[in-house]
Amino acid sequence: MDLSRSTALITGGATGIGLALAEILVREGSRVLVCGRREDKLRAAREKLPAIQARPFDVSDPASRRGLADWAAERGANVLVNNAGVQRMLDFRKGPADLEAGEDEFRINFEAPVRLTALLLPGLLAKKEAAVVNVSSGLAFVPIAAMPVYCATKAAVHSFSVSLRQQLRSTPVKVFEAIPPVVDTELDRGARERRGQVDRGIPAAQAAAEIAEGLRRDELEIAIGGAKNLIQAARLNFDQVFQGMNRS
Repeated sequence: MDLSRSTALITGGATGIGLALAEILVREGSRVLVCGRREDKLRAAREKLPAIQARPFDVSDPASRRGLADWAAERGANVLVNNAGVQRMLDFRKGPADLEAGEDEFRINFEAPVRLTALLLPGLLAKKEAAVVNVSSGLAFVPIAAMPVYCATKAAVHSFSVSLRQQLRSTPVKVFEAIPPVVDTELDRGARERRGQVDRGIPAAQAAAEIAEGLRRDELEIAIGGAKNLIQAARLNFDQVFQGMNRS
């Protein structure tokens, strides 16, 4: 895929992998649109990358999502990067209160990519070259039980990507899936510090660089870093890998 002549919309593009990927695409010569929910983060992103266009939208809200799709379509977006996400530790033994207390992983991690893709797809199909890039996770293939909803939504993103790719195989729209390992971002809203996790993961810039390289090579399933080994090991002996990851 040619990264020098694209107009890319990146959800959750004000921080983490999204912002790092925006930086690469701007450097390559693409026009980049980013959205997020926090105006302070969007302002900081604009200060770092004056070339981007950044506006606040909430991908979990239907009306805001439609506004985002219209904004991107008006600017000729031919690449959609479904990157926005949230990760929560949940204990179902505590009942529904724990599930309902925080951000909605269903809507942000899965419903938003599906519905935003549906909204933008008519315009993407009219382009000579277009792409949907879904950011899933190595945990789509082997879940961590302490984050059951997050892992389930990412497994759903993986399945959706496979099916969408098949449906669009004869169209100009390529469907990529980026599969990162643990990345040092704000995804978990500080949960790693609270549980004393020492390994914060790879830098967001490294994950973004591998995603960009996969896009250039038309590598439709872009497994990054340790996610490559996790996927391979899970396919050979899922039970052993799952138990190893969930000992505690």
